[in-house]
Amino acid sequence: MAETAVQKVDVCVYGATPGGIVAAVAARQEGCSVLIVEPSRWVGGILGAGIKPMQDCAAPEAVGGLTTSRVFKLGNRPDLIREAFAKWLEEEKIPVLFEHRVERTRKTGTTIHRLVLELAPPDAHGVPAPQATQRDAATIEARVFIDASYEGDVLRAAGVHYSVGRESKDVFNEELAGVGPATNWTPIDPYVVPGDAKSGLLPLVDKDHGLPKGAADDYTQAYNYRLYVTRDAEKKIAFKKPEGYDAKDFELVGRYVEHLVRTTEGGEEKLLKRLRDIFPGWRNSGEYNYKRDSLVTIAPLGVSRYYQDGAWVRKSRVWRQHQDYLSGLHYFLSNDERVPQKFREETAALGLDRTMHADTEGWPNQLYVRITRRMQGPYVLTLADVWNQTQVEDSVGLALYGVDIYPVRRYAVADPATGKMGVATEGNMFVGGSQGTGHPYPIPYRALTPKAKDCGNLLVPVCFSASYIAYASARMEPVFCVMGESAGVAAAQAIHAGVPVQAVDVGKLQGRLRERGQILKWTGGNLKPKGGGVTTGEWESKEAWSEAKPGWEWLFPFIDTNKDGKISKAEHEAFQEYKKQHPAWMKELKEK
Repeated sequence: MAETAVQKVDVCVYGATPGGIVAAVAARQEGCSVLIVEPSRWVGGILGAGIKPMQDCAAPEAVGGLTTSRVFKLGNRPDLIREAFAKWLEEEKIPVLFEHRVERTRKTGTTIHRLVLELAPPDAHGVPAPQATQRDAATIEARVFIDASYEGDVLRAAGVHYSVGRESKDVFNEELAGVGPATNWTPIDPYVVPGDAKSGLLPLVDKDHGLPKGAADDYTQAYNYRLYVTRDAEKKIAFKKPEGYDAKDFELVGRYVEHLVRTTEGGEEKLLKRLRDIFPGWRNSGEYNYKRDSLVTIAPLGVSRYYQDGAWVRKSRVWRQHQDYLSGLHYFLSNDERVPQKFREETAALGLDRTMHADTEGWPNQLYVRITRRMQGPYVLTLADVWNQTQVEDSVGLALYGVDIYPVRRYAVADPATGKMGVATEGNMFVGGSQGTGHPYPIPYRALTPKAKDCGNLLVPVCFSASYIAYASARMEPVFCVMGESAGVAAAQAIHAGVPVQAVDVGKLQGRLRERGQILKWTGGNLKPKGGGVTTGEWESKEAWSEAKPGWEWLFPFIDTNKDGKISKAEHEAFQEYKKQHPAWMKELKEK
């Protein structure tokens, strides 16, 4: 089929994510003509779908440039953020080609000459189309391409090498890498017929692949919607019972509810709080997020691994699975008799908030795709970078978060303390949290460029070169925006100098970034830990403990000996001494 007429620009940015928008604006301000290609109908990525601009910014003083001057001032409502991003692009006279996505690239040697696009409008709820409605719908010719998508579709189409899934701990000598220990272990029978392994595992429970701790696998951390719900009849859009709904698919939820009813201490309100962790989840900053210390919460587990390197037919199915799961979970909790009546009524009254996403019937227009492909560039960011154990000379911005990973799977596994079969999550990690890296660390320019043998005119500020563990730290939207600005300036300098992106004069690039207000080096001291725990042995609340120690919430009351709702350094030290004196401490405490 013949390609359509070619649109020619200096820089083509793929993805109107926050990082992509900042990249486009930076390139435009540096004298380039720019076009953004966006597969959806919206701009702003996940910032336009629930996350707040400064929500994952542990150290605002480590951020500069357009991220500080514009992105951080966009507001906190997703609808207003989308509107503000659109107005900013109008100001800069940057056009956006909506509802088009990568079909293929045309390369000569290591140079991408053209990006061929297919037309694929999302559905009424924002779910990507499984198939294009028109192939060869548009062709873009650019001197430099910037892949700012969450999926890394351009880098894949261009033949650039990348990774997916989890590396083993040996690949980059990362102590946190690979298969991890069970978390949230719960004594729930995992089999369809209780006690009968031959009856098969319940839906929503994976078979354990049996790989040892630290091994590589193809799992990746959970995605979820950052959801707004309401009881206000004027704002509410009712959840619809999914087509093909079967209560048997949520039997695990029923058994988990029974477990909570049976074991939760502290009265009705404590029980209701645990049930709300299942749905609508953790109320993060107005919107609801994944509750990491709940065995069951607002996201299906194990399906993100099919998204990360899948074709759009598979990606579309994963988006749909998230919507069907949430709708089905809502229906189950509103109707199953094992659920306490008060919570059934409370849940049934909830609906999607139409005011936040009016044109998608209340559903966020962007699934929170936390990680997919990771480019294999000349420099791979690793845990050593996160811990500030490396020296980087070609910094183009700072990252500023701990290793934040949501569970990758929910599986049947025996309790190591008792040998009893149950259900647990795995892969969950919150090491250091918002300030546990010590202080912000640099991301090198080499992590934004492909290897020279792969491609000479592509920059990747979102799916940049990093290990699974390091990406889990650096993957925050403020960092993507900082990298976007650096990529936009680098693209302009490569064009003006007539060189591949790998040959950009790094000193000149850094000088221009500093002139634009970017911060490339951290000159302050270590950040004060938020909520303690990582470096002080103190926790200011049970919530802070649960966030830092997912799966160990049951232990908090034992350590908190004075019952003030906090763990002091003295209480923590006393517990460490107790463990030394009681080698079987875990079994003993669980039996209590």
